Amino acid sequence: MPSKQRKIAVMGYRSVGKSSLSIQFVEGQFVDSYDPTIENTFVKTTRLNSQDYELKLVDTAGQDEYSIFPSEYSIDVHGYVLVYSITSAKSFDVVKLIYEKLLDITGKGHVPVVLVGNKTDLHMERMIPAEEGKKLAENWKAVFLETSAKENASVSEIFHILLTEIERADGNMNEKSNCSVS
Repeated sequence: MPSKQRKIAVMGYRSVGKSSLSIQFVEGQFVDSYDPTIENTFVKTTRLNSQDYELKLVDTAGQDEYSIFPSEYSIDVHGYVLVYSITSAKSFDVVKLIYEKLLDITGKGHVPVVLVGNKTDLHMERMIPAEEGKKLAENWKAVFLETSAKENASVSEIFHILLTEIERADGNMNEKSNCSVS
């Protein structure tokens, strides 16, 4: 069976760990140094339910409440990873705005999304309770995960869960079970 190609946009406020999550997933390493991303694309082949997928991850520049939602992030993109830092209330607010802009520009009532609360390794600095992330994801009918790119905690799950959501949205999988991973 040929591999299916899926394009995924990784979006969120600056410094929430979008690049760290992407690099951890694709290359299996944590990059400690931080250079603001303009935009990177990573490619990785992964297998889910005996189907190979070629994932093209678009690691976007950090968005804020004033950024115009670039239309190229709505064209040929199959799913979205929306990332906030559990240590930043601002990043949590911005991720809500990104989601609203996303629905607005795609003209859809629902798009495949995984909401990610990153930086669980900084639990002493936590500002956003897991329950808040879970509640937001439920409102969006999205999946919620907390991760640590640094500790490689639940990183590959983000992309495997999103692939499942994309396939379900395309009508290729059974209805959603009520399980959530956090």
